[in-house]
Amino acid sequence: MKYKSIEKKYQGNYITYYNINYITENGSTKTYEMISRDPELSDLDSLHRRSPDAVIMILHDKKGERILLNREYRMAVGEWVYNFPAGLIDKGETAEQAAERELREETGLHLVEITDIWRESYSAVGFSNEKGIVILGTAEGTISGSDSEMEEIKAAWYTKDEIRTLLREKTFAARTQAYCALWCGRSACALD
Repeated sequence: MKYKSIEKKYQGNYITYYNINYITENGSTKTYEMISRDPELSDLDSLHRRSPDAVIMILHDKKGERILLNREYRMAVGEWVYNFPAGLIDKGETAEQAAERELREETGLHLVEITDIWRESYSAVGFSNEKGIVILGTAEGTISGSDSEMEEIKAAWYTKDEIRTLLREKTFAARTQAYCALWCGRSACALD
């Protein structure tokens, strides 16, 4: 594929819809529809050389025996989905600052320790250039509901046995499902 051009098609409140035009190996033109959190994409460089948009938190309790998951009503799919706490990085914030803020806003918990920060990755590479940074660490405190009336989030701690049951019975975001399956033992979490 050879990049040709990008054109803005629609500007929403939070995302922008673009058409990206490519030339295929056989010389055909391909137009690819995508969305971005960046309202000012203008060329190939701006398409992929961007700062991360979001932070994703993989958090365990102090003993490492439980993992924190949010059960959140996701409007795009119209159902409750299990996912890691996550959120957008505000202008001027570091990923670490965003993680502390988002965790507090969504769960009431406090980020006690960051044990690792993964290199940025794409959230939904099939239709968006949104990037996120995964932060691993430890959290503690008393869980409370989200402080936003625009989000319906129910946070809870889960053991490996509880995760095995959830993986068989409930709907997950893909990244959360993959990590949780590996965390509780791949063969032990295989679906029937």
